Amino acid sequence: MSAQGFEITRMTEHDLLAVVEIEETCGLSRWGWDAYYHELEQGRGALMLVARPAHLDHAGQGDEEVLGFIAARSTLDEVHINNVAVRPRFRRRGIGRALLERVLMEGARMGARKAILEVRAGNAAAQALYGRQGFEVVGRRRDYYADPLEDALVMSALI
Repeated sequence: MSAQGFEITRMTEHDLLAVVEIEETCGLSRWGWDAYYHELEQGRGALMLVARPAHLDHAGQGDEEVLGFIAARSTLDEVHINNVAVRPRFRRRGIGRALLERVLMEGARMGARKAILEVRAGNAAAQALYGRQGFEVVGRRRDYYADPLEDALVMSALI
């Protein structure tokens, strides 16, 4: 249980509808239910986590609600972070940071020495979050994102 009112747990198949809803709400590049399910089924190297309320809050939210998630994969000495998102009404409460810290910790435990991710060039809030965790811009991918078309900044950190 967390002092912040949420806890980080492994993502399960039962979380996927909520994960896809968050993905769509937050404007992430679409993976969809099938892609998340495939990652979960592959198991080895998949780092799929969700944040949930630690208990019922006064807004009446149930303890099974997914507040945010992170989808990453550890291969050899690297963690590749694919998607991170937090429901808009729960942002700025440390959930994204906690998910990122936990995935980096688990990746390091699996032998990873660095982490890499792509982030929309216009997403200053996400870039700031990653920067606070030691990520630095190491490259740019032109027209990487669609809908809307946008460049990605490639960020990397040693873990």
